[in-house]
Amino acid sequence: MRQDEKSAAGTAKPSVLRYLRYRSHREARDDAEAGRSITMPTGTVLHPLQQVMRRLTMALGVLVLTTLIVYADHSGYNDNSDGSVDFLDAAYYATVTLSTTGYGDITPASDAARLVNILLVTPLRVMFLIILVGTTLEALTERTRQQVRVHRWRSRTRDHIVVVGYGTKGYHAVRTLIGQGVTKDRIVVVDAQRKAATSAGDDGLVAVIGDATRSETLLKAEVATASRVIVAPQRDDTAALVTLTVRQLNRHATIVVAAREDENVPLLRQSGADTVVTSSSSAGRLLGVSMVSPVVARTLEDIMTLGAGLDLVERPVTEAEAGKDPRKCADLVMAVVRDRKVLDYADERIGTLRPGDRVVTVQRAIEEPEE
Repeated sequence: MRQDEKSAAGTAKPSVLRYLRYRSHREARDDAEAGRSITMPTGTVLHPLQQVMRRLTMALGVLVLTTLIVYADHSGYNDNSDGSVDFLDAAYYATVTLSTTGYGDITPASDAARLVNILLVTPLRVMFLIILVGTTLEALTERTRQQVRVHRWRSRTRDHIVVVGYGTKGYHAVRTLIGQGVTKDRIVVVDAQRKAATSAGDDGLVAVIGDATRSETLLKAEVATASRVIVAPQRDDTAALVTLTVRQLNRHATIVVAAREDENVPLLRQSGADTVVTSSSSAGRLLGVSMVSPVVARTLEDIMTLGAGLDLVERPVTEAEAGKDPRKCADLVMAVVRDRKVLDYADERIGTLRPGDRVVTVQRAIEEPEE
């Protein structure tokens, strides 16, 4: 392994302490700002009521333990009111001691009682206070942990896929990508609605909350290092602005845009889109086919829905298929991609399949990965 690769491997997952110690003021400011708008995948957390009950149970446990310790040596304590300390007095003393109130009406008089206060009661008092302020400490810890996660994600995210808009189109685009084998950690969602970003986080995706027409929002999604970008907002004018901004930040990414109207397709292509999918015309064509032949429409819907029975898949030619006629392949070959040209199955220029060709085939659906 080369030295630079070793360095990259060594710094791929920096520890929390290393991150807090060596980051610059600018990095800390950027991570804090990004942490407010980036939603990381959510994990399993306790219900707030369960957290409160757990802390209350721990506090009561410390209080009971302190009461038993004091009562076990109650003869070593002095009560200014009656001179003796019973179980209720022990519980009272434990309460005012753990809460650091300390009225002074009950005090340890013997050496043994004072030693127990030093070695046991004082540590229990500290533990009790930590439990009481645990919610604040946990919030601060979670904020730091969030910044560390964001910093790590930003430092290692490369060649990922950015999906702008997590509505119906964006959601199904993500599901199709996952069905095609793209892992969730390679997908980043950008949406202006916090509800949509939260939904993406619940689905195990990193989400950025903000206006995708602004460069600063897309930079938080690391769009400059993305390999592909899907633009699926609700409006065509928004799609054009987002496409322009993405192309300005990344000259090499493949941009696929969803449009509502056919008349906006040329504008979107001029904005930098590589592929434009018109939802209204596609739906209209499917409606027309459904009227003429419902069976054909169901077959098309089956092919377009990943995992529904038949899948349309692009893949490289295997060694066993090289040199064969496309019609003799196990899968039904619809087209061949050769030298960046798409040749349909009836094109005479195909001849036999060659190493390096890619084929578009219809094959039986594979099972979608489990959540």
